[in-house]
Amino acid sequence: MTDAHFETVGGDRPLRGVVVGAGFLGPYWVRELQASPDTELVGWVDVDDERLRARAAELKLATLPLGTDLDEMLTAHAPDFVVNVTAPLAHHAITTAALRRGAAVLSEKPLAMSMAEARDMVAAADAAQRLLMVSQNRRYMPSLLAFRETVARLGTLSSLTCDFYIAHRKDHDSFVTTLDEPLLFDMAIHLFDAARAVTGADPVSVYCESYAAPWDWFAGASSANALFQMTGDLRFAFSGSWCADGFQTSWTGRWRAIGERGSAVWDGLRAPRVQSAPGAALEAARPASVQRRRRNRFAGLADALGEFVAALRTGVCHRANATTTCAAWPCATPPWPPRGPGRQRPSSPER
Repeated sequence: MTDAHFETVGGDRPLRGVVVGAGFLGPYWVRELQASPDTELVGWVDVDDERLRARAAELKLATLPLGTDLDEMLTAHAPDFVVNVTAPLAHHAITTAALRRGAAVLSEKPLAMSMAEARDMVAAADAAQRLLMVSQNRRYMPSLLAFRETVARLGTLSSLTCDFYIAHRKDHDSFVTTLDEPLLFDMAIHLFDAARAVTGADPVSVYCESYAAPWDWFAGASSANALFQMTGDLRFAFSGSWCADGFQTSWTGRWRAIGERGSAVWDGLRAPRVQSAPGAALEAARPASVQRRRRNRFAGLADALGEFVAALRTGVCHRANATTTCAAWPCATPPWPPRGPGRQRPSSPER
């Protein structure tokens, strides 16, 4: 937890929010703002007016202000915050526009498409003294929290590995198939953040190669291998592909942590398992029981919104979910050109 330097919102009224984006996740965020007693949905914006009005009709939002121009919506309704659920290419423009108009921003991942954009967004948040938070919905998974607790029982860690193999042929948002780095930008970033959540460590250096299999059906490289040196001299190794048929992992990957007191494994879905080193007697943590969510709600969004609202009220935020994202994961927004058959990342990226 850290005390952040941004303006808080006092009083006991619900915080007024505008959702920007009516793609796949847009309606889910709209439902969260409607469902929370701490927020009031005051507008919805999307560049595609026909899509926006169709989505609003599906949710029976006949009186909700709709529009294609964020600036006009901000002027008309002066929201406390904006939820940026646009395609990644629009994240920088939408987030900086909202911040400069005095609205806090809760953004879907990735924060930006380049480190230059990410730093500019953080600078805009600092200049406006407004909260900028990136939603990472997997942080709230009960089984991930149990794996984190189990890993903490291993003592000093030497390595953490994550394998991710999915044959991802259908995507709800078509922009994913057009990205230069679909795996790194849209999926692996979840798992990179999970490594931080599980270990409490941050990256120091990284070497990464992304590449396309001969049968790759994405426009960009959908496979990658990365090795991170983390604080505490921990090594985190990631291997993944979105063009992998057969023996597929879960959407949260397959994990293994090795520590001085034993090893822990997690399949990304069920409870973690642990085996002790000689002389140790470890037990794996059990995931907390949670109420099954409704089919029209998306896992983790309510938790992220709750954390965001709490930060706006108190000025205190969880470090890993605040604007430190851009400093902590330089490889998550790769600006480097391809060299050779793969796309290589420098071993000591600029922070």
